[in-house]
Formats: sequence, structure tokens, C-alpha cells
Amino acid sequence: MDANPFQVKVEGGVLHGHTGGKGAPALLLHGGPGLSDYLEGCADDLGKLFTTIRYTQRGVAPTTVGGPYSVEAHMADALAVLDAFELDKAWAVGHSWGGHLALHLAVAHPERLHGIVCIGTLGASGEVLPDFEAALKRDLAEDQLARLAEISAHEEDGTVTEDELLEQLAIVWPNYFAVPSSAPSCPFKTLGVECHVETFKSVREHFEQKTLRRGLRKVQMPVLFVHGILDPLPLRAAVNTAKLIPRARVARVARCGHFPWIEQPGFTDRTIRGLLTQL
Repeated sequence: MDANPFQVKVEGGVLHGHTGGKGAPALLLHGGPGLSDYLEGCADDLGKLFTTIRYTQRGVAPTTVGGPYSVEAHMADALAVLDAFELDKAWAVGHSWGGHLALHLAVAHPERLHGIVCIGTLGASGEVLPDFEAALKRDLAEDQLARLAEISAHEEDGTVTEDELLEQLAIVWPNYFAVPSSAPSCPFKTLGVECHVETFKSVREHFEQKTLRRGLRKVQMPVLFVHGILDPLPLRAAVNTAKLIPRARVARVARCGHFPWIEQPGFTDRTIRGLLTQL
């Protein structure tokens, strides 16, 4: 699908992104945090259903916006993109951390959204994180586990480097997929360390404040969770969060890990079409 580049000026720099497809507007929010936009394939999957608008979030090139790295700052950027396209409302389609961000938008700015789709997302609480981390380490060699422990220690003491975080991601990357041996090459060459660390700090603060657990009960818009049965991020992250939201739905993707548009192309598109037909 052809994609047209765009830039949006915000305080502190410029967000870089791409738009394409045709249909109802949908803001695509990538995961990470601290990664560049990787949702081109997802946008291609949804391009006959939505006009997709995707951008690299603050904290990593080609976007030039720096801190603060908080849930609130990331929400402000998302709204700035909608404003730049003169959109009063759009769908929000988020993957992983991006789905978590979409949930925050639904709570804090429901007037700007038609509905949200959360793909393989971290839910309303952090209770699944230990199981997620364990699943990413399954079947790894002892030297790999030792290296992950070293990098984790550096994350905790604030000395972790970009190269170390990229090494960490490369080690666990195959376990994001239902069949690790068939995983594509890890595509990430850059990672915003400060964005990664500080955004997760903000996420944990919101977990402690129960921002989503309280706020999602009031959400009235359509909400769809798409989650791979074999995603290392446990399915219950989606199921338990959906229980908080009136009429939210969970679509389980068989033979799929963390990236449905790669492992089961067309599933997300078909599922969203079904949701829109019901609406």
C-alpha cells in the first residue's frame, strides 16, 4: 500500500509519520516504548478499511521530540496528530504498549475517539508482567539468561545503554512468535533509552494509581482486544481488562504470538469489519 509521509510540529520538535489507505480515520500507535514505528504491515492489513495514520512516537528518530516521557505526553502527541489532520474523532488502533496508550486515551479523551482496538496489549494492571518476562525467556541458553540478567541489573541501576537494550530485544525476539524458529529477523536498529525507561516508570505510576482500572468502567465506546493465543504477553491481560469495559470484546487469534498481522494476515481486518458491521 502506498504511504504518504507527514510531519507534525509539537512543542519540542517534530513527529514523523505516514498515512495511507482509505476509509474511516484510524490512528495507529506502535509499541515499545522507545521504538520507531514498525506498523507498516499492520497498516497494509487495515488499508482497505481505514485511512491509517501512524507515526514514530517521541524519543527516537526520525521523530525529533524529546521528553518528558510520560503517558500524558504521549497522549498529547496523539491528539496533536489528530488536530494536524483536522480530525475531531478517529479510531485508535494500538499494538502492545500502543494499545495501553489507546486505553488511556479512551479514559482521558473519549470525545476524540470512535472506538479503540488493542492488539497484543498490556492491560489495565501490571500483574501479568512476571509471566510475560518468563515467557520471553523460555528455552533460552544459560549464557543468554545470564546476559539478560546483567542487562536487567543495568536497567534497575540506571546505567543501561541503547546497545544493551537492543541486545536484550534481539535475544528474546524469537519468543514473541508462536513458532520461534520461524520468526523474522528483528527489525530494530535504534532504541530511545530515556523514553523506554521513563515511559515505563509513568506506566507503573498509573498502575499504582489504578487509573485504568477505575476509568475504564466508564468507557462507552466500542472496544476490541485482538490477542494471540500464544502471545508471551498472557491472554488474561486482554480478558481481564475487557471485563472492566461495558460491551468490550476479545478476539483470540489461534496459532499466533505477539504480531497478528505477520503470523495471521487478515485476521485483524476481518475481526474489525465484523465489529463495524455489528455497530
